[in-house]
Amino acid sequence: TILGTSRDQPYQQPDGPAVVAGAVERHGLDAIVAIGGEGTMGVVNDLHRDGIPVVGVPKTIDNDIAGTDMSFGFQTAVQICTDAIDRLHTTAESHDRVLVVEVMGRHVGHIAVWAGLAGGATITLVPEESFDLQDVAERIIARHQHGKWATIIVVAEGALPLAGTIEMREPPVDTFGHQVLGGIGHLVAAEIEDRTGIESRTTVLGHVQRGGSPVAFDRVLASRFGIAAVDAVANGALGQMVALQADRIVSIPVADAVGHLKVVHPDLLRDGAIFHPPRPS
Repeated sequence: TILGTSRDQPYQQPDGPAVVAGAVERHGLDAIVAIGGEGTMGVVNDLHRDGIPVVGVPKTIDNDIAGTDMSFGFQTAVQICTDAIDRLHTTAESHDRVLVVEVMGRHVGHIAVWAGLAGGATITLVPEESFDLQDVAERIIARHQHGKWATIIVVAEGALPLAGTIEMREPPVDTFGHQVLGGIGHLVAAEIEDRTGIESRTTVLGHVQRGGSPVAFDRVLASRFGIAAVDAVANGALGQMVALQADRIVSIPVADAVGHLKVVHPDLLRDGAIFHPPRPS
């Protein structure tokens, strides 16, 4: 990581927790402040269970950690994606194309929904709701028939078509047991071009979403989380995760944040769907 720390999972190493406990004692640490996503928070929960002093700080651009309204990094990723969509509008309008923008979002579509709304995407596809490619194609055809030639589709990397509607290959798995996703944007673009006859292209934003200068919101949130984490250690509130709730920084048991993901709320999915082109009559 940027801190120079390891991504090793201690519970996948021989005597991993004992090595961590030894490091805490050897360096005279009051606690470990673990910064990361749902996998990291799961390790925080396990370390706390095994008596190792630890506090969690949620950091993921996917914004899928339960118990916190927002994790830092998310708003920056959304801004990067929105800026890209803004630029792609020009190309889509100049060449009468369908442009498919693939963004991150393994199991949830927070980035896709927020960036799709902010960037004025025509259709947004997310993991929370399987999509029908034929329905998407028919909506695009109807839109073009009404004189709207430029179409931008935002698709989260983990979005999937309805079961049985198209053949999908099984993705490989990395050393942490996570599926290596990516490629859904190319599949969607190819299918849309085949079904509509409209030239379609793909832009995969990939790791560009994870770097660069953070927006002001993320800088402030990270600072507030850092202060709260130090306070938690000082107060002996171990096994806690700092969180943002209703614009207040709170601490919650990390056990409450693991084992399930925070998906996009149905109300926000509905807000995004309102801007989808209607089905042909």
